[in-house]
Parts: sequence; structure tokens; C-alpha cells
Amino acid sequence: MDVKSCVNLWVQPTRGLMDEKFVVLVQNVLPGSQLTVRAFHRCEDGHSWEAFAHYNANTSGTVNVAEDLSLGGTYSGVEPMGLLWSLRPVPGSKPGLRMRKMNVQTPMEVTISVYQGHQTEGFMDQEPLAGVMVERWYMAPGVRRIPITEGGLSATLFLPSGPGPFPGLLDLWGGGGKLVEYRAALLASHGIASLALDYLTPKITMEKGKMVDNQYFETAYRVLQQHPQILGSRIAMLGLSFGTSVTLRMAAYSQVLKPRCAVCISGSHVQPVDGSLEQVMVFFAENAVKTRFSEQDEVIWRDLLQPIPTDPTLKVDVGRIQCPLLLVVGEDDQNWPALESAMDMKEMMERAGNSHLLTVLSYPNAGHLIEPPYAPHARASSFRSVKSHETVMALWGGETAAHARAQEDAWRKMLVFLKANLYGGTNPGAASFSKL
Repeated sequence: MDVKSCVNLWVQPTRGLMDEKFVVLVQNVLPGSQLTVRAFHRCEDGHSWEAFAHYNANTSGTVNVAEDLSLGGTYSGVEPMGLLWSLRPVPGSKPGLRMRKMNVQTPMEVTISVYQGHQTEGFMDQEPLAGVMVERWYMAPGVRRIPITEGGLSATLFLPSGPGPFPGLLDLWGGGGKLVEYRAALLASHGIASLALDYLTPKITMEKGKMVDNQYFETAYRVLQQHPQILGSRIAMLGLSFGTSVTLRMAAYSQVLKPRCAVCISGSHVQPVDGSLEQVMVFFAENAVKTRFSEQDEVIWRDLLQPIPTDPTLKVDVGRIQCPLLLVVGEDDQNWPALESAMDMKEMMERAGNSHLLTVLSYPNAGHLIEPPYAPHARASSFRSVKSHETVMALWGGETAAHARAQEDAWRKMLVFLKANLYGGTNPGAASFSKL
């Protein structure tokens, strides 16, 4: 009997959102047989990634990845989505890779395959028993992608499916610059009109050689506020890393930008509050003497802002913030002192009497790059500084399984937080591939 012709590999859904779970089921194999289930993905940059796990079929000749124990591989234990979050560059890849979706209008294509035996290498030289291609999307059906250049902005607006009006969100990434769209696209897939904004390397900065000021962010906020399909009084801010610095500053001091709520991931309130964006970057650079290096010569920047200053001119007065604030912290963050900053912000808000607005999600063994669910964990990767233009190997921190759990939990709770404050609990605009 030809074992291969009998094996059935079933993956559902084969087309879904990035934060949607799938079920992987292997059937019609010999009871007790050893199998390897593998995921393979080739990125837009041409680099290849893989994850794999070892299973033993049950007495009915079945393996259910969502329920069965992985005995080894890139993850172990019962991990329904381990085939995605444990993806890693294939052997021989250049060091420092980080997986990031560039074109959100195309899916992430992942091939799920099953092999005989407990394999760890040489997959390309073997014929799988069965294989299925799955599509993972950041943009749900009907989500619209709209480039924004008005007011000198370098931005992309993602509008949810349907007529609206929708709540809005201003999405700010960190110190690497560029226009990063995938998180905003996924938020729009959940009913929140989201504006991804490049504020460190926008066209206006490239042309004039000068960093943007607070007015740039207020212009972006007004674009959301004045859009006919967006609820102008229901706009949130979301910042990661250096984007947190901007989010806290604007939420505390801007007379124009008045967010309904704010989410800050892996960042700090420490900055010269009277300084421009460029002066904030200079302030960080002046503390570069505190840089440390790991045994693998990876850059550790978490001490640049430590100890947390007591000088009130060197940290945002979060006691002024008048909207609900969610802080997401990885306790093994090697890039920013996010945990120490969150503790100090909590104390400041308690003294100011606005701590009822604060929610802190803190995750042991999670690192700096807390991304949407099932994104592969990068403990370290190549990073090019916007200020110095120098490329280094930055240590972000985190232990893979714990970091993956943090990403999944934080994303779910962030969506609940945003919808509670922007929609009041209803969500008329969310879309899903499962509804097709």
C-alpha cells in the first residue's frame, strides 16, 4: 500500500486573517507512526522561514496539531499556532532577519506539509506525504487602502469594509522609520479606521533634511477627524517603542490632538518634554555611553533611559492625560526600560489622581517587539538607526513561547480595550474571511 496516497492533510481555514487560528489535522496514517508537520514560508525579500514539530499518531491514525503534544522541533507541547509563531530562518540564512509584511495587499503564503518520521533537517530533499498552501491576510475582504499625502504626510489610511462611520486610530511605529502598514491593516479588519504614519523618514523630511514637529502629528489626527467615514470624536493613538514617546507626549500636551484612548507598547515616558522630536533623539544619543553588549555582541539599549529620572522636565507628565491609557510591557525587554517606565507612570498617575485611567499588561519573558498574534519572535535582528544611519544587531529580548503567548494575549486585550473606548462595546465594522 502506498502510504503517501492515503494520507489526508486538512487545514482550516485555508484563507484567514493573521490573528485567526487554524486547525491542522493529519488523517489516515498508521496508528502510532512518527510524523513531522512543517510550515514553510518564503518572504517578499526572498528569505525562507520554517517551523516544524514532531508528533506520534494516535490509535485512530490521526494527528491534531491543536490538541496533540509536539515532542520536539521548533516548539514543544500543545501549541495550536506553533507552526506560525516559531517560524525561523532556514539553516544557512544570513543572521539578523526579522519577518515583516511589506505588501499588505497580498497574503502571507505558508505551505503546511507532513513528513514520515521525526525529521529536523533536509526537508527540501524529501517528498512530503501531503501538503497544503494556506493564505494569511492582514487585510480582510472589503478593507480599503488609501495613500495619504495631504498636509505633507507620508501615510496610509485603512478603512474597514462597509459605509461606516468608524472610529479612528493613529498608528505609530518605532525608531526604524519607514511606512509600516500591516498592523493598521489588521486593525481596520476589526472595524477601526487606522492611519499608518511615517514620521521619522517621511518624504518631507527626506526633501528638507529636517525632522517633523508636533504639527505633523496634529495634521494626521485632523485627517482622521475630518474624514466623512470616521467618527471625529472617537480616535485613538497607538505607539510602539519610540512611537510610545510621541503618543504620550501628544496625549499629555497637545491642544489639538485629544485621543479617546491610547495604547503604548514597549516604550517610555522619559524624554525632554520641551524638546522637539529631533532633540528627543539627541537626548537618547547623548546617553549612548550606557549601551551594553550581549555575549553575542548584540546591542542592549535598555539602560539609556535609566535610572528613570526624578527631574520633571525629563519625562512626560502623565498626570495630565485625560483618556484611558493601556501600557503593554515585556519584562525581558532589552531595548527600552518599559517595565520600570510603566511602574513610574503608575506612581505619577496615582499621585495626580488619574490612575483609574491606567491599565498595565506586563508579560514575564516577553521581549520588546510585541507584534500582532502569531508573528515570529525575533529575539535579535538587524536594525538601522534613523539618526546615525548605522546598522547594528539589536537585542530585543524575549523567550519564544512566552513571547508568542504575550503577543496573542495583548492583542486580544488591546482590541477589547479599543472597542470598549471607541465603540462602547459594539463592533459593526469588523470583517472576517470566515464570513465569506
